[in-house]
Amino acid sequence: MTQTQKILVTGATGTVGRQVVAELLARGHAVRASTRDAASAALPDGVEVVQGDLTEPDTLAPALEDVTGLHLITFGGPYFAPLETGPRILELARAAGVRRVTVLHGGGPSLLEDAVRADDGVHWTVLMPVEFMANALEWADRITASGEVHEPFVSRLSAMVHEGDIGAVAAVALIEEGHGGQEYVITGPELLTVGDKVAAIAAARGREIALVELTEEQAVARWRAAGHPEEVIGFLLEAYGNTPEVGRTVVHTVEKVTGRPARTFAQWAADHADAFPAATA
Repeated sequence: MTQTQKILVTGATGTVGRQVVAELLARGHAVRASTRDAASAALPDGVEVVQGDLTEPDTLAPALEDVTGLHLITFGGPYFAPLETGPRILELARAAGVRRVTVLHGGGPSLLEDAVRADDGVHWTVLMPVEFMANALEWADRITASGEVHEPFVSRLSAMVHEGDIGAVAAVALIEEGHGGQEYVITGPELLTVGDKVAAIAAARGREIALVELTEEQAVARWRAAGHPEEVIGFLLEAYGNTPEVGRTVVHTVEKVTGRPARTFAQWAADHADAFPAATA
């Protein structure tokens, strides 16, 4: 039987953080969750929720007591700015006796991730997931209102990953030996077009969904109307219009690390069918 360990999860109320918490609990380990707003965390029973702010590392010191593993994100504060406090966070973690650290790659260069990679005092693992299946929740309002999805580049391929599988890989790396110094690209088990995703959601909800392809110009106009800055729009055009190879290549990290296959988008859609109801009359 695996000895119970206590793990500190930062970013515990985020899409991935909640999954790391859930997976650790399911495996029988103690979880301490650090958040800037403990009162509204809404985490499962049994989780020890503490106040902490990654932009002010010394606030984490009490939360690191008796912790063997630490899950980190690369941004913090109310505006999700890239963290510059990595060296101090790692210093505190080492002093507290933390042995294993996972860091969720944020999609680009990160001072915190650089600090983790450079630290030879802990066993670190960098998690590099591709597109999240949870991103499909962005379609929920339009599907409910009109039964349609409006997207550009509908034939693009994605190896999108179930957020629960990211949490599972993180949990294993935090509680087991053998993952130190590893960089894990995490994908789902299949390549999907936008049409494939829409069809899976339609099957899960039991109602058809029409896919309307936007031109690049229409997509840019929609993103601007939504208030996205130009650098974000440029990123979206590149990510969707010219998806990098890593985002459209299936790798079997989930099965290798956890011992079970990665979950499909059809499974994700079935689990989230209630998020895509038909509009009421």
